[in-house]
Amino acid sequence: MSKRHWPFLLGGLLVALVLAGVVSNYASSHPDGLDSSLLKGCTVNADDEITGGSCPAQQAKDHELADSPLADYGVRGIGNDFVSTGLSGVLGVLITFAFGGGLFWLARRRGPATPTPNTASAGPADEAATPSTGTR
Repeated sequence: MSKRHWPFLLGGLLVALVLAGVVSNYASSHPDGLDSSLLKGCTVNADDEITGGSCPAQQAKDHELADSPLADYGVRGIGNDFVSTGLSGVLGVLITFAFGGGLFWLARRRGPATPTPNTASAGPADEAATPSTGTR
């Protein structure tokens, strides 16, 4: 990679880290379209717990990785929600950047391909490309 691409790459990484670390804390806490459609037919209290009715969300189960260190948009063990969410976003960006960078590094071009030596005699195409001097 040429040296002039590094500022662009690092600038993009910095923007992604700021968005994930700070701005993600200001995302809406209200359910998105899928969550709200699954709650249709149920009554929900202020803590988003189903208190009555009948809806598809009642059959929901915890995910197998619900107790993982980065589950539920936070880092387990950090009591401050703002810091936990921000750190989770920053770790996600760094892991994604490292994974993507590794894939690009593996797929990069190793250099120009070396041409195979042409041991065959000059054919008609080569004779046509050679300028004629008019003498034989």
